[in-house]
Amino acid sequence: MNKIIFVFASIVLINKISLAQSNKVQTNNIIKMKVEIWSDVMCPFCYIGKRKFEQALTQFSHKDKIEVEWKSFELDPTLKTDPNTSIYQYLSKRKGWSLDQTKQISQQVVDMAKQVGLTYHMDKAVVANSFDAHRISHLAKSKGLQDQMEERLFSAYFTEGKNTGDQATLTQLGVEIGLNEADIKAMFSSDLYTNEVKQDEIKAQQVGARGVPFFVLDNKYAISGAQEPQTFLNALTKAYQEWLKENPAAITSIAEGAVCTPEGCD
Repeated sequence: MNKIIFVFASIVLINKISLAQSNKVQTNNIIKMKVEIWSDVMCPFCYIGKRKFEQALTQFSHKDKIEVEWKSFELDPTLKTDPNTSIYQYLSKRKGWSLDQTKQISQQVVDMAKQVGLTYHMDKAVVANSFDAHRISHLAKSKGLQDQMEERLFSAYFTEGKNTGDQATLTQLGVEIGLNEADIKAMFSSDLYTNEVKQDEIKAQQVGARGVPFFVLDNKYAISGAQEPQTFLNALTKAYQEWLKENPAAITSIAEGAVCTPEGCD
Protein backbone atom coordinates (compact mmCIF):
# COMPACT_ATOMS: atom_id res chain seq x y z
CA MET A 1 0.00 0.00 0.00
CA ASN A 2 1.35 3.43 -0.92
CA LYS A 3 0.98 6.43 1.34
CA ILE A 4 -0.42 9.63 -0.09
CA ILE A 5 0.36 12.59 2.12
CA PHE A 6 -2.00 15.51 1.60
CA VAL A 7 -0.43 18.92 2.11
CA PHE A 8 -2.84 21.75 2.93
CA ALA A 9 -0.42 24.52 3.83
CA SER A 10 0.69 23.42 7.31
CA ILE A 11 -1.87 20.61 7.75
CA VAL A 12 -0.79 17.09 6.79
CA LEU A 13 -3.19 14.18 6.40
CA ILE A 14 -2.23 10.60 5.56
CA ASN A 15 -4.44 8.31 3.52
CA LYS A 16 -3.49 4.76 2.51
CA ILE A 17 -4.57 3.70 -0.97
CA SER A 18 -3.50 1.21 -3.61
CA LEU A 19 -2.02 2.62 -6.79
CA ALA A 20 -1.09 0.38 -9.68
CA GLN A 21 0.58 3.12 -11.72
CA SER A 22 4.35 3.44 -11.53
CA ASN A 23 5.80 6.47 -9.79
CA LYS A 24 8.55 6.93 -12.33
CA VAL A 25 8.68 7.63 -16.04
CA GLN A 26 11.47 7.30 -18.54
CA THR A 27 11.88 9.98 -21.21
CA ASN A 28 14.70 9.77 -23.75
CA ASN A 29 16.36 7.15 -21.52
CA ILE A 30 16.29 9.58 -18.57
CA ILE A 31 14.40 8.37 -15.51
CA LYS A 32 12.20 11.12 -14.08
CA MET A 33 9.94 11.59 -11.09
CA LYS A 34 6.31 12.03 -12.01
CA VAL A 35 4.10 14.90 -10.93
CA GLU A 36 0.42 14.47 -11.79
CA ILE A 37 -1.88 17.49 -11.91
CA TRP A 38 -5.65 17.10 -11.96
CA SER A 39 -7.37 20.16 -13.41
CA ASP A 40 -10.24 21.51 -15.48
CA VAL A 41 -9.96 24.27 -18.08
CA MET A 42 -12.90 26.14 -16.48
CA CYS A 43 -11.19 26.24 -13.06
CA PRO A 44 -9.62 29.67 -12.45
CA PHE A 45 -7.46 28.38 -9.60
CA CYS A 46 -5.99 25.68 -11.87
CA TYR A 47 -4.35 28.28 -14.12
CA ILE A 48 -3.14 30.21 -11.08
CA GLY A 49 -1.87 26.94 -9.55
CA LYS A 50 -0.06 26.12 -12.78
CA ARG A 51 1.83 29.40 -12.59
CA LYS A 52 2.73 28.97 -8.93
CA PHE A 53 3.93 25.42 -9.52
CA GLU A 54 6.02 26.64 -12.46
CA GLN A 55 7.55 29.31 -10.25
CA ALA A 56 8.53 26.62 -7.76
CA LEU A 57 9.92 24.44 -10.53
CA THR A 58 12.23 27.24 -11.74
CA GLN A 59 13.75 27.30 -8.25
CA PHE A 60 14.09 23.51 -8.05
CA SER A 61 17.63 22.44 -8.91
CA HIS A 62 16.50 19.07 -10.31
CA LYS A 63 13.68 20.32 -12.53
CA ASP A 64 15.12 18.37 -15.47
CA LYS A 65 14.25 15.19 -13.54
CA ILE A 66 10.55 16.09 -13.17
CA GLU A 67 7.91 14.81 -15.58
CA VAL A 68 4.57 16.65 -15.40
CA GLU A 69 1.43 14.81 -16.47
CA TRP A 70 -1.94 16.56 -16.65
CA LYS A 71 -5.01 14.62 -15.53
CA SER A 72 -8.67 15.19 -16.40
CA PHE A 73 -11.21 16.36 -13.84
CA GLU A 74 -14.64 17.62 -14.94
CA LEU A 75 -16.05 20.12 -12.47
CA ASP A 76 -19.48 19.94 -14.12
CA PRO A 77 -19.82 16.91 -16.45
CA THR A 78 -23.50 17.72 -17.13
CA LEU A 79 -22.79 21.27 -18.24
CA LYS A 80 -24.06 22.16 -21.70
CA THR A 81 -22.05 24.64 -23.73
CA ASP A 82 -24.00 27.90 -23.89
CA PRO A 83 -22.29 31.02 -25.30
CA ASN A 84 -25.46 33.01 -24.62
CA THR A 85 -25.18 32.59 -20.84
CA SER A 86 -22.59 34.68 -19.01
CA ILE A 87 -20.21 33.04 -16.58
CA TYR A 88 -21.74 35.25 -13.88
CA GLN A 89 -25.22 33.90 -14.59
CA TYR A 90 -23.92 30.33 -14.59
CA LEU A 91 -22.03 30.69 -11.31
CA SER A 92 -24.88 32.58 -9.68
CA LYS A 93 -27.29 29.77 -10.43
CA ARG A 94 -24.86 26.96 -9.60
CA LYS A 95 -23.58 28.46 -6.35
CA GLY A 96 -26.76 30.14 -5.19
CA TRP A 97 -25.12 33.55 -5.15
CA SER A 98 -26.60 36.87 -6.23
CA LEU A 99 -25.20 38.37 -9.43
CA ASP A 100 -23.51 41.15 -7.45
CA GLN A 101 -21.92 38.65 -5.08
CA THR A 102 -20.79 36.52 -8.04
CA LYS A 103 -19.11 39.50 -9.70
CA GLN A 104 -17.38 40.51 -6.46
CA ILE A 105 -16.02 37.00 -5.91
CA SER A 106 -14.95 36.78 -9.56
CA GLN A 107 -13.07 40.07 -9.21
CA GLN A 108 -11.17 38.65 -6.25
CA VAL A 109 -10.10 35.75 -8.48
CA VAL A 110 -9.08 38.20 -11.22
CA ASP A 111 -6.91 40.02 -8.69
CA MET A 112 -5.31 36.74 -7.57
CA ALA A 113 -4.51 35.88 -11.18
CA LYS A 114 -2.91 39.28 -11.71
CA GLN A 115 -0.49 38.58 -8.84
CA VAL A 116 1.05 35.72 -10.85
CA GLY A 117 1.08 37.60 -14.15
CA LEU A 118 -2.20 36.33 -15.60
CA THR A 119 -4.91 38.48 -17.14
CA TYR A 120 -8.43 37.15 -16.63
CA HIS A 121 -11.41 38.53 -18.55
CA MET A 122 -14.21 36.79 -16.72
CA ASP A 123 -16.82 38.86 -18.54
CA LYS A 124 -15.69 37.19 -21.78
CA ALA A 125 -15.57 33.60 -20.48
CA VAL A 126 -17.83 31.21 -22.38
CA VAL A 127 -19.87 28.67 -20.43
CA ALA A 128 -18.53 25.48 -22.02
CA ASN A 129 -18.46 21.75 -21.34
CA SER A 130 -14.84 20.67 -20.90
CA PHE A 131 -14.96 17.02 -21.98
CA ASP A 132 -13.56 17.56 -25.49
CA ALA A 133 -10.90 19.89 -24.08
CA HIS A 134 -9.76 17.02 -21.86
CA ARG A 135 -9.69 14.70 -24.88
CA ILE A 136 -7.48 17.04 -26.89
CA SER A 137 -5.18 17.32 -23.88
CA HIS A 138 -4.72 13.54 -24.02
CA LEU A 139 -4.06 13.71 -27.76
CA ALA A 140 -1.43 16.38 -27.09
CA LYS A 141 0.08 14.15 -24.41
CA SER A 142 0.56 11.39 -26.98
CA LYS A 143 2.59 13.88 -29.07
CA GLY A 144 4.63 15.27 -26.20
CA LEU A 145 2.73 18.57 -26.25
CA GLN A 146 0.40 18.28 -23.28
CA ASP A 147 1.77 21.15 -21.20
CA GLN A 148 1.59 23.45 -24.22
CA MET A 149 -2.00 22.36 -24.82
CA GLU A 150 -3.03 23.00 -21.22
CA GLU A 151 -1.47 26.45 -21.31
CA ARG A 152 -3.24 27.27 -24.59
CA LEU A 153 -6.60 26.05 -23.26
CA PHE A 154 -6.34 28.11 -20.08
CA SER A 155 -5.34 31.24 -21.96
CA ALA A 156 -8.12 30.75 -24.50
CA TYR A 157 -10.74 30.36 -21.79
CA PHE A 158 -9.76 32.96 -19.20
CA THR A 159 -7.99 35.62 -21.27
CA GLU A 160 -9.36 35.42 -24.79
CA GLY A 161 -12.94 34.35 -24.15
CA LYS A 162 -12.85 31.52 -26.66
CA ASN A 163 -15.41 28.72 -26.68
CA THR A 164 -13.41 25.74 -25.42
CA GLY A 165 -16.44 23.49 -25.81
CA ASP A 166 -16.48 24.04 -29.58
CA GLN A 167 -14.61 21.42 -31.60
CA ALA A 168 -13.64 23.86 -34.35
CA THR A 169 -12.13 26.19 -31.77
CA LEU A 170 -10.31 23.32 -30.07
CA THR A 171 -8.98 22.19 -33.46
CA GLN A 172 -7.59 25.67 -34.09
CA LEU A 173 -5.97 25.77 -30.65
CA GLY A 174 -4.45 22.34 -31.17
CA VAL A 175 -2.98 23.29 -34.53
CA GLU A 176 -1.49 26.43 -32.97
CA ILE A 177 0.58 24.37 -30.52
CA GLY A 178 1.74 21.88 -33.15
CA LEU A 179 -0.90 19.13 -33.38
CA ASN A 180 -1.88 17.75 -36.75
CA GLU A 181 -5.31 18.97 -37.86
CA ALA A 182 -6.19 15.60 -39.37
CA ASP A 183 -5.36 13.85 -36.07
CA ILE A 184 -7.61 16.24 -34.15
CA LYS A 185 -10.54 15.81 -36.52
CA ALA A 186 -10.11 12.02 -36.48
CA MET A 187 -10.30 12.13 -32.69
CA PHE A 188 -13.47 14.20 -32.69
CA SER A 189 -15.12 11.88 -35.17
CA SER A 190 -14.53 8.94 -32.83
CA ASP A 191 -14.52 8.18 -29.11
CA LEU A 192 -10.73 8.35 -28.95
CA TYR A 193 -9.39 9.32 -25.49
CA THR A 194 -12.84 9.10 -23.93
CA ASN A 195 -11.72 6.20 -21.77
CA GLU A 196 -8.53 8.02 -20.76
CA VAL A 197 -10.57 10.95 -19.44
CA LYS A 198 -12.78 8.58 -17.45
CA GLN A 199 -9.78 6.71 -16.07
CA ASP A 200 -8.25 9.96 -14.85
CA GLU A 201 -11.46 10.75 -13.01
CA ILE A 202 -11.55 7.30 -11.42
CA LYS A 203 -7.99 7.75 -10.20
CA ALA A 204 -8.90 11.18 -8.86
CA GLN A 205 -11.35 9.45 -6.53
CA GLN A 206 -8.68 6.94 -5.51
CA VAL A 207 -6.17 9.61 -4.50
CA GLY A 208 -8.78 11.67 -2.72
CA ALA A 209 -9.08 14.57 -5.15
CA ARG A 210 -12.38 16.27 -4.42
CA GLY A 211 -11.50 19.47 -6.21
CA VAL A 212 -8.86 20.98 -8.45
CA PRO A 213 -6.09 21.84 -8.87
CA PHE A 214 -4.75 18.71 -7.22
CA PHE A 215 -1.05 17.80 -7.43
CA VAL A 216 0.37 14.34 -6.68
CA LEU A 217 4.15 14.01 -6.44
CA ASP A 218 5.69 10.57 -6.83
CA ASN A 219 2.38 8.92 -5.86
CA LYS A 220 3.13 9.94 -2.26
CA TYR A 221 2.65 13.64 -1.67
CA ALA A 222 -0.53 15.46 -2.64
CA ILE A 223 -1.11 19.20 -2.61
CA SER A 224 -4.64 20.53 -2.90
CA GLY A 225 -5.25 23.97 -4.32
CA ALA A 226 -3.20 26.80 -5.78
CA GLN A 227 -0.69 26.91 -2.93
CA GLU A 228 2.23 29.30 -2.74
CA PRO A 229 5.41 28.44 -4.70
CA GLN A 230 7.32 27.71 -1.47
CA THR A 231 4.81 25.01 -0.52
CA PHE A 232 5.30 23.37 -3.91
CA LEU A 233 9.08 23.74 -3.64
CA ASN A 234 9.17 22.14 -0.20
CA ALA A 235 7.05 19.21 -1.41
CA LEU A 236 9.14 18.79 -4.55
CA THR A 237 12.34 18.72 -2.50
CA LYS A 238 11.05 16.14 -0.02
CA ALA A 239 9.45 13.91 -2.66
CA TYR A 240 12.53 14.03 -4.88
CA GLN A 241 14.91 13.15 -2.06
CA GLU A 242 12.87 10.05 -1.25
CA TRP A 243 12.40 9.18 -4.93
CA LEU A 244 16.15 9.42 -5.57
CA LYS A 245 16.87 6.89 -2.83
CA GLU A 246 14.58 4.44 -4.63
CA ASN A 247 15.98 5.31 -8.06
CA PRO A 248 19.78 5.68 -7.72
CA ALA A 249 20.13 5.16 -11.48
CA ALA A 250 18.60 8.62 -11.91
CA ILE A 251 21.78 10.27 -10.61
CA THR A 252 23.43 12.00 -13.56
CA SER A 253 27.17 11.72 -14.08
CA ILE A 254 28.37 15.28 -14.74
CA ALA A 255 32.01 14.42 -15.48
CA GLU A 256 34.24 11.39 -15.49
CA GLY A 257 37.89 11.11 -14.49
CA ALA A 258 40.48 8.71 -13.10
CA VAL A 259 39.00 6.31 -10.55
CA CYS A 260 39.91 3.27 -8.53
CA THR A 261 37.75 0.15 -8.41
CA PRO A 262 38.20 -3.24 -6.68
CA GLU A 263 39.84 -4.38 -9.91
CA GLY A 264 42.45 -1.65 -9.87
CA CYS A 265 42.99 2.04 -10.68
CA ASP A 266 42.56 3.67 -14.10
